[in-house]
Amino acid sequence: MNNYKEHISIDSNIRFGKPCIKGTRITVSDILGWLASGMSYEEILEDFPLLTKEHLLAALAFAAHREQITQIIAA
Repeated sequence: MNNYKEHISIDSNIRFGKPCIKGTRITVSDILGWLASGMSYEEILEDFPLLTKEHLLAALAFAAHREQITQIIAA
């Protein structure tokens, strides 16, 4: 997903500046944690009706992009 920036915002007044899904207080880290714990997309979307599949993919794309940047800086 190349347009993850359309779905992710960083605001120092929301969740201490952690990257969140726009219009929510749900962080990228929250979503990654749910997926890592074994929750399916469907379970997450059922528990958090404000989210869409695009939001989940945006969170994954954001995390992947951040990982790439970390690798470049470390090299």
